[in-house]
Amino acid sequence: MVALFWSQAVAARGLPDFTELVEENSAAVVNISTTSTPKKSGGFRNFDGTPFDQRQFEQLPEFFQDFFRGPNSPFGGAPGKPQPRTSMGSGFIVSSDGYVLTNNHVVEGADEIIVRLNDRRELPATLVGTDPRSDMAVLKLENGDDLPVVKVGRSRDLEVGEWVFAIGSPFGFDYTVTAGIVSALGRSLPTENYVPFIQTDVAINPGNSGGPLFNLDGEVIGINSQIYTRSGGFMGVSFAIPIDDAMNVFRQIRDKGMVARGWLGVLIQEVNRDLAESFGLKRPRGALVAEVLDGSPAQAAGLQSGDIVLAYDGEDIQLSSDLPPMVGRTPIGESASLTILRGGEEMTMTVEIGKLPEQNGAQQSAPEGGDSGSSSAPLGLTVEPIPAELAKSLDGEDGVVVTNVTRGPAFEAGIRPRDVITEINREKVGSVEDFRTVVRSLPEDRAVSVRVIRQGRAIYLVMKP
Repeated sequence: MVALFWSQAVAARGLPDFTELVEENSAAVVNISTTSTPKKSGGFRNFDGTPFDQRQFEQLPEFFQDFFRGPNSPFGGAPGKPQPRTSMGSGFIVSSDGYVLTNNHVVEGADEIIVRLNDRRELPATLVGTDPRSDMAVLKLENGDDLPVVKVGRSRDLEVGEWVFAIGSPFGFDYTVTAGIVSALGRSLPTENYVPFIQTDVAINPGNSGGPLFNLDGEVIGINSQIYTRSGGFMGVSFAIPIDDAMNVFRQIRDKGMVARGWLGVLIQEVNRDLAESFGLKRPRGALVAEVLDGSPAQAAGLQSGDIVLAYDGEDIQLSSDLPPMVGRTPIGESASLTILRGGEEMTMTVEIGKLPEQNGAQQSAPEGGDSGSSSAPLGLTVEPIPAELAKSLDGEDGVVVTNVTRGPAFEAGIRPRDVITEINREKVGSVEDFRTVVRSLPEDRAVSVRVIRQGRAIYLVMKP
C-alpha cells in the first residue's frame, strides 16, 4: 500500500501545473459577442400576396393578435421588426494596438461586434477581414491602448503527446481553462484541405471557437476551431488551426486585405496498398494525380494524370493531404521542385506556383447509356463509345462509357455504370477496340489501376482481374 501511494504521488508531481501559465495569459484572451439582424422572411400575407402590415395587425381582435404573436404561429409571428440574433465566441489579442484573431464562423454576418476583456472592459471591434477557407477572422479594437498581447509560438515545433491547454468561453462561461495533449498533427478535414489541423483531446465546446491553444511555455500554437461530435458537445477530439498558418493569414489580411494561396492545379487522391502495388511502389505513400486542370501550373510544368508526387521542395509526402498545405504556403510566382513517380521511375520537375482560384471546375452531366457496346465477361462490365454530346464535355479526353456492371472484378473495384474509363493498367483506352486489347493483356497475378471520370472528376480505382 505504501508503495502504491508513493508511485501515485510521484506520478502526480510529474503532471504539469497550469496555474501560473493561466494567470500570465488570461489578460490577452477575449470574449467576443456579436449581434446580427436577420432578414425578414415569412409572416402572414393578404390573399393578393402583399405583406400583412402593422396597421392591419392592430385592427385584428385581441385573441387573433395573441395567436399571431405566439411562438408556434404558422404565419411567422406578428409583423414588425425581426428580433436580432446574438452569438458568442473567443479570441485573443496579437498586437498592443488592438488586432484580435478569432474564427470566421464566430463573426460571420455580424452587424455589431463587442469584445470583452479580462478586466471587464467592453470595446467595439471592426472586422478587418476574413478567410473562410481557413475559418479565420481579423478584428481591430476601437479605443484600445497598450493592450495585453499573447506570446506567439511555432506550431511546426509541436509533437504528438505534448501537453497543451485552452482558455475560452464554452457555453458563455468566461475564462474557462481546459487541458490535454496533442493527439495528432497535420489532420485534413473534409471541409478544408489547405489547413493541416492540430488534433487534441482538450475539451472544446461551443463558445471556445476562436480561442487560443497554448503550449507549456505559455505560447499560442493554435486557434481552436472545430470539434468532432455526434451530440453537439465535446467527445475527446478537437481541432485547432496551426499558429504558423494563422499568422500568415493574419499578415495578409492586415497588409493586403485578402489572402492568396499557392495553386498547383491538380486533383489528387490517396495511395492505398492496392494502388501502391499497381504503380510499383513498395509501400503506400505520396499523392496520386487523378487529373491535371487545364491552364494550371501543373499542366504548364508537364505533370500528368497517373503521376505520384513523392516530395515537394525536398519534403517527403506520406499522405495525399500533406501536399495542399505545402502548396498553399508557397508564395505565388515562386518555383517549387516536385519529385514524382512516372512509369515506375522517379524524376524531378520544377513548377511555378500560381494563385489558388476561388472555384475550380464544375460538375459535368452524366453520360446516357446506349445499346451497342462491348462486353468483357471476365471483368463483369459492358462498355460503349462515348456519345458525341458527352465527348464535348470531357475536354478532349478519350475513353469508353460503362453501360452495365455485374458481379466481378470491375464491380469490386468500384466501377459503376456511367463511369468513363480512360486508362487501364497505365494503358490509354481511347476506343472500344483499345479496351478489348488492353483487357486481353491484363496480368492475372496482380492488381491494376483503372482511371475513370465520374461526374466530371477523375479518380483512380484498383481492379484485380
